[in-house]
Amino acid sequence: MSKIIKYGDNVDTDVIIPARYLNTIDKKELASHCMEDLDPDFHRKATPGDIIAAGKNFGCGSSREHAPMVIKESGISLIIAESFARIFFRNAINIGLPIVECPEAARDFKDGDEVTADLQSGVITNVTRNKTYSVPKFPEFINDIIQAGGLAELVKTGRF
Repeated sequence: MSKIIKYGDNVDTDVIIPARYLNTIDKKELASHCMEDLDPDFHRKATPGDIIAAGKNFGCGSSREHAPMVIKESGISLIIAESFARIFFRNAINIGLPIVECPEAARDFKDGDEVTADLQSGVITNVTRNKTYSVPKFPEFINDIIQAGGLAELVKTGRF
């Protein structure tokens, strides 16, 4: 069971990880600043397996690869949004962070809702509200990237 952390529209990469912290490559240090300009308590309330639900255009702004990386490093297991900025979508998949567009679920979810997500079957269930949503299944090659933990990890296996 995962807990929802809810955000609105146009969450940009500058609030996901402010540029002033990009002077380190330490993932844990960077993750400690994830969302801090938007949600100063994010790093304290996010627990492994939690899910971010957001509105339209999540991940807009710069093409900063650090943005999905710090979200994943914070323990977030999935992002469900009405829509994503295309470069953020690709960067998230490349580092093995699953993200899905499901406008109805993204709008319905409330902060703290308990949710299960089975991306293999394409079913997300809001246990708190007793409602189920269908999401498109990832193509096999994207599943392979996510299962490997990212594109670089998949290439290391020689299966790509």
